[in-house]
Amino acid sequence: MTRTHRLFQMMTTLRRLPAPVRAQQLADELAVSLRTVYRDIDALRGLGAVIDGEAGFGYTLIEDAALPPLGFQDDELEALVLGLRNVTVIGDPALAAAAGTALAKLTARVPPRQGHRLQHAILDARRFDPPPPPRIDVAALRAATREEEAVSFSYVDAKGAATVREVDPLGIVYMQETSMLLSWCHLRRDFRAFRLDRMDDLALTGKSFRPRRVPMLRDYTARLREQARLRNAEHG
Repeated sequence: MTRTHRLFQMMTTLRRLPAPVRAQQLADELAVSLRTVYRDIDALRGLGAVIDGEAGFGYTLIEDAALPPLGFQDDELEALVLGLRNVTVIGDPALAAAAGTALAKLTARVPPRQGHRLQHAILDARRFDPPPPPRIDVAALRAATREEEAVSFSYVDAKGAATVREVDPLGIVYMQETSMLLSWCHLRRDFRAFRLDRMDDLALTGKSFRPRRVPMLRDYTARLREQARLRNAEHG
């Protein structure tokens, strides 16, 4: 880890953890020595960050001079908090942790009054029956989707039939009862959706399908909307 990256990580940790943050907490989070923590705190202060506290008492990030304040309406703040808290409930572990970090960064960039409202928002998200946990590395799947790289995996469908699939991943949809991968299936030569909790042995193939992801996803979602319209018409 470079020093620049470590300083960035320390700022993120100071935003994320409840204040005051003790030096030992920072050392454990960043896997560095206490001496390094003290040096980095001094370096951040020299760069303009306002950090209250000292060794033995803990540190509180008062102001990050490198980040200009952001202005939001109260309803916008509540919408952001609700969205990020929902991600912590339904997302995979990496995505849930990222939502917590994003909320901490957002809190650091808004004016103090709004930062207080972010920390004590009136809206929250709860799932008493959360979706089944995925058995694959969803962070790797998201990365492959962003990079437009085909992936392969083993899959067991609702009837218990097992297959091995190679697909072009187009997007992930987090639904009420499960999370789905929207994709173009090489085996079926058609669009297919796969439940993340039924996927195993995810592997990157190294095969790029760039730059077709966006138009393919647009076509697939248009088909899904039409199918939903037809079902509603039949039951209307």
